[in-house]
Amino acid sequence: MNTRPKEATQFGIQQQLAMESSGIGRVAPLEAVLFDIDGTMAISDPFHHRATSEMLLKVGYNNGVPITPEFGMAHMAGRSNEQIGRFLFPDWDQARLDAFFAEKEALFARYAGEGLREIAGLTALCRWADERGLKRAAVTNAPRANAELMISILGLTDFFQLVVTAEECERFKPFPDPYLRSLELLGVSPEHAVVFEDSTTGVQAGVAAGMPVVAIAQESREDKLLAVGATLVIRDYEDPKLWIALDRLGTAKPEAAAEANGTHTQL
Repeated sequence: MNTRPKEATQFGIQQQLAMESSGIGRVAPLEAVLFDIDGTMAISDPFHHRATSEMLLKVGYNNGVPITPEFGMAHMAGRSNEQIGRFLFPDWDQARLDAFFAEKEALFARYAGEGLREIAGLTALCRWADERGLKRAAVTNAPRANAELMISILGLTDFFQLVVTAEECERFKPFPDPYLRSLELLGVSPEHAVVFEDSTTGVQAGVAAGMPVVAIAQESREDKLLAVGATLVIRDYEDPKLWIALDRLGTAKPEAAAEANGTHTQL
């Protein structure tokens, strides 16, 4: 099955040639795809912002003045609860922080269950990876319970062979530990894997682990992600630039994937 958007085959030759210098081609043949979750697989920021804002108002943070989405993107996006807690409440003890984030994550789970949706084109990309027998992992700074919740809502529980959370590693993103652990568990070299991310901390982690990183971002954030090492920045998974890059990677054919895996994931 051809899962690529038709527009990808119509993309100009100049753009195709430009992609050859993007750096993604160095991982050929591709063996694994590693995905962040929040903001990379799903549009989750609004739900995080709503839950966090309510909790901060409850404890009187910033003298009761609500935080803005821009504040959240600058200081929370891509970071673990431990990192966020140290920034917001440097004087709080661990028990108080744990209670705060337990309530916040419960709120997030409720709100996400009401309307979490995938980044456009994610299902097509996952199908493409499955057909080619690629190994795949979700790698996140989020707590495991909410990571698995989001994956379940997106219908991708059976797609991922493993989920690695930063709380299981010695260091969080932007350190490479979560991605290095994923590679070890998958039995894949960084020379044959690609990372999908959306935050500066995530991009830094993937780059530090030795892999090219495809970043999901709007134009306003593109320069920032390129500055920290993103190989390619796309708007979503329907972006023709992504499919041109993937076309240039050697991967197993769908028939070989079926023989290796026994069956395909139902997506």
